[in-house]
Parts: sequence; C-alpha cells; structure tokens
Amino acid sequence: MKARQVLLFIWSIILVLVGLWLVMPSDGVAAGPVQLRFASREADLRDAAEVKVDVDSVLEAVNRRFAVERDTLNYYRKFFTENPDRIYLPNDDDHYFDAVFQHMEKAAASGRTVRVAHYGDSQIEMDRISQDLRDALQQRFGGSGTGMFPALGNVPSASISRTSSGGFVQYTMYGDSTTARAGHNRYGPLAQVVQLSGGGTVTLRPTANKNAREGAKEFSSISVLYGRASRDFSLKMKADTLKAEVSTERGESGTTLVTWKFSRPIRRVSLSFTGSAELYGISADGPSGVTVDNIPLRGCSGTIFHRISKPLMQESFALDNTRLIILQFGGNYMPVARSTKVIEQYQEQIAREIQYFQEVAPQARILFIGPSDMGKSVNGRVVTWPRLPEVVDSLKATALRNGAAYWDLFRMMGGENSMGQWVKHNPPYAGPDYIHFTPAGAREVGQALSRSFLTYYDYYTLRSK
Repeated sequence: MKARQVLLFIWSIILVLVGLWLVMPSDGVAAGPVQLRFASREADLRDAAEVKVDVDSVLEAVNRRFAVERDTLNYYRKFFTENPDRIYLPNDDDHYFDAVFQHMEKAAASGRTVRVAHYGDSQIEMDRISQDLRDALQQRFGGSGTGMFPALGNVPSASISRTSSGGFVQYTMYGDSTTARAGHNRYGPLAQVVQLSGGGTVTLRPTANKNAREGAKEFSSISVLYGRASRDFSLKMKADTLKAEVSTERGESGTTLVTWKFSRPIRRVSLSFTGSAELYGISADGPSGVTVDNIPLRGCSGTIFHRISKPLMQESFALDNTRLIILQFGGNYMPVARSTKVIEQYQEQIAREIQYFQEVAPQARILFIGPSDMGKSVNGRVVTWPRLPEVVDSLKATALRNGAAYWDLFRMMGGENSMGQWVKHNPPYAGPDYIHFTPAGAREVGQALSRSFLTYYDYYTLRSK
C-alpha cells in the first residue's frame, strides 16, 4: 500500500471518529441487549461546563466564616439566618440548646458527667467525627475518656482497646442475617446487649492508635450499665493497683449503673463478672465533665430504635445523664430512595424515631445530621446519587417539624458532586467507595460540626452576661 493510501485511510478513520463524536448521544446507543458508549461532544461539553468543587476553598470558607469577632448579637442573628454551616433550629428557637449548655457548664463543678450519645451508620465507625466533637467539648467543658461501648464487639475503636473472654454472647438490633438477635427487646442505649452467663472478664486499655486524641488516652472513671442480674451476680474491678467489688444478694430486674471514680488517671482496667446479667454498656470517662459516646450501627438507616424497650431506655438515659442525642443517618437509605413516595415513607419513619427519643429522653435535645454527598458511577462519570439532595431536604424538614435540630453535612462539604473531589484531594478526604470519609476527612467534618455547635454556646454565654 502506498504512503498516500495509508494517509488517506488514517484520515478517513479520524473523520469517522469525529463524526461519531459530534452526533453520538452521551448515553450511547443500544445494540440489542448491549449499550454501546463512545466519546461524545455532548458529554465533553457537559463535563467542561461542570463546576468542580474545590475542597480546599470550601473548607477555607468554612474556617473564614467562623474566624470572625463574635462579641455582638448582630453576628449571631446573621449566623442563624445566613451561615450555611449553621445548625438549623426548630421554630428558629435560638435558645434550643440552652439547657444542654447549662448542664455542661455545671458538670465539672458538680462532679457529674454529662453524656452525648452520637448514633450513626458506618460513617462514624472507628470513632470518626465523634472523637473530634468529644475533644472540642472536653476542651471547653472538661472531661476525658472515650464514652460508652459494648462489653463485646467486632468493631474496633480508635480510642480504646478492649479484650473480652468468658461467657459473653452479643445480640444486636442491626446488621445482616448472620447477626444474632435476642429473644426480647431489652437492647439498651447501644442498640445491643451482651448476655453474661457464668462469668467472664473484660480488660480495657487506652489505644495506641495515632488518631486517638490525648483526652481519650486516659480515664479516671469506669461505669457498667447492666440489668436482669442473677442472685449470685458479682462484679470485681481492678484498676492498676486499685480493687473494688459489687455483688447482689438477690436478683435485680431493673437497670443498674455502677460507677467507680479514681483520684488519678488509670491506664488499665480489668472487670471480672460472675453469675448472669444483661450488660448494656461500659463507660470509660473522666470524673466529671462531658463525654461523647460513639455508637456506629453499620448498615442501619436509623429506623430501628422504637423497637427497644422504652422503660429500659428511659432508665438508662436518666442514669447516665444523657443531655444531647445526635442521629446521623440517611446514607444507607439511598439504594431504595427511587421515588418521592418512598422518600416520604422514610420521612415518616424518621419522625417516629425522633418522637421515640423525645419520649425516652425528655431531658435531652436532639440533633439530626443527614447524609454526606455520595458518589455513584453513571455512564462512566461519578456523580451524586440520584435523589440524594431530595433526601437531605426532606430529612431537614422532618427534623425541624418534629422539634429536632438539623446540621447539613451534604452542603457543608460542597453539595452536589463534591464527594468525588473529596476522594481526589491530597491527602484523600474520602475513600475509593465514594461514600466513607477517611480519618483526615472525618476530622474536617468533626471540627466543622464542633465549631458550629459551640457557636451556639458562645451566643448563650453572651446572653448570660
């Protein structure tokens, strides 16, 4: 073949490809059961016009909005109505968190602990987001430790190391079909219960994980929340060289909270159980101040709590002085959120859960955090899950309508199609699944949440002068 013919052939191929690029629809063409996709002018122009979220600019804007003088009421009035990082309040009640702040302020002086329960899906596993909120609150109000966790579990914590042996069986309300369920509804505030039979030992140590905060690496108070104890139930505690014991002379059917406080921080605790009982949680805290429980429920959409025994939850929240309940859900619902009708059904379910918590913890305020942006591959491009913005807006409306506050994580991180840029950020702020934050990304989220919440405390203190 002559050179001229070869050149003509190459140019013919190029012209054909250019023609296809000009006329090919962005979603390709169907060839029987197969969808053929090619590069297209329509898709390239759309990609070129698409506004890319600059994550650093978004986070710098968040920082800039908080780094201003806050000594005037005018600043707060503007913050409550215009700042996109604000916590939305039911009925625009800017006194909504006042009672929470009052108890947090008095905690250190009164020698009590004020508890914040942070429920969420796998987005908060490994103490992500919770630990940043805990750190900020403990710096402001005092406190230390890691909060409440189950005596037995397969999800590690970034803050505490736990080893268990003996007659423990864990039952949870969440998880897939392989997860064991109890034959009753007494799951407790962690949405799980560990059944003790015969005896067992739990050993606790602060974790060496580099992501753990300094305040979480020591604790000077240990609590055990349990119920349905047998007549021969006993609990022995050994902390370094300190020892103590609790026992029952008769069976206890109600909920009991046993607490030991120490004059100095301790680095290792061993709890030895005998007899039988339902163990609802163990807490490693400071002697007073604020503690934040990290309660991740993998695969959960936040619609299960109403099935837990109300008397048990009421007793538990009253005993451990829970004053703020955070519900962070919505991401696991996206695969089924295919229509407005389905989303409305989810709204009804979330409303029921908010009302449940208001009933079992009337002393607490409720803050709902909706889902982050989530990326999904559509025609070869990673975009926001269809209907995610609609789910976010519906959850905000549901929370506010039912007397709960709302923080918009989706828009804090940049809104639609922002997750892809969080994944591409250096260092990565989200993982390759385009759903979960990395520890670095979770830290940005936790710090933004903390600053927003504490802005309301600054407003409270300004009014209290």
